[in-house]
Amino acid sequence: MTPIKPTIVRPDDSPISIAKPEGGLDQFRSTRPSTLAGVETLLTALPHHSISQAKDFARLHHDEEAYWSCELCFVQVPIKGQPRETLHLIEEQLAMRHLSNGVIQRFRLALATKPDDKVFLCHAPSQNLDNPWNETNLQGCLQAKTAWTRLISRKDEGVDGYKIDLARDQDAFPEPKWPKQSLDELIYRTFEDRRIEDENHPALARLIGAKQKIS
Repeated sequence: MTPIKPTIVRPDDSPISIAKPEGGLDQFRSTRPSTLAGVETLLTALPHHSISQAKDFARLHHDEEAYWSCELCFVQVPIKGQPRETLHLIEEQLAMRHLSNGVIQRFRLALATKPDDKVFLCHAPSQNLDNPWNETNLQGCLQAKTAWTRLISRKDEGVDGYKIDLARDQDAFPEPKWPKQSLDELIYRTFEDRRIEDENHPALARLIGAKQKIS
């Protein structure tokens, strides 16, 4: 005798329903940024340094009006627990009122990248341009607007300044994919916790050796 296979029969032949969790699907909502092609991930804080400190070929944004800042004011601030001083933006009037000129740094910030879209903010010289280090640094920055450029110190040769190298093949690296965010937004995000905008800022108190006011 042939065995009979059992079958499951639902009396009303209606679809099987699954109980919805309380709160709907919000508890399972993904908050990770999209990585779909064509969808840009917004940049947050960027590395920042001179083109020579890139230690690699670099490009600076060709649109100097939009992606090179005006001359800005900076100070290096010792931070407890940090192995080195940390660069802060500071309002010029505050800096001039409380600090010696030798403490204040002035330079521009330009959007830059190393190969493979390793984006950074480049310190572009704007003062003492008759100094050979600043002069050759700026020359390299300007050249990097249109060509992959690397700066190498000539100190070991007994020469002040940088050797400016061009990549042998400019198409060795793809053209930069510049972020769509404005330069102001990138700078604000990079220095989000390091902007000295009032006299009560703890970084300014540290620089002048003052007790921090407790509010």
